[in-house]
Amino acid sequence: MIFKKDNLRLGVLLGLVAPIISLIIYYYVKFSSVTIREFFSFLHSHRDQITAVSVPCLLLNIALFTYYINSHRDQTAKGIFAATLIYAILALLFKFV
Repeated sequence: MIFKKDNLRLGVLLGLVAPIISLIIYYYVKFSSVTIREFFSFLHSHRDQITAVSVPCLLLNIALFTYYINSHRDQTAKGIFAATLIYAILALLFKFV
């Protein structure tokens, strides 16, 4: 199975896709009454909320990272960690720039 591999590329892929899935779930749970365009417009006009949205979206990465570390698949965990750092840096850039 693909999730049993210890591969850096797999980790980066999982680390990039998981927050998108989490964002979609977060949107439907918290903001389903507005359109996706209005949601992103809200984030653009209220930059202080970017952190409030990005942290829950990275929770799935934390769970994946913990799973792969505990199962001794360190290359995959490194990829997940790298993707998480990329998302966190981008969130900070969007918030402050």
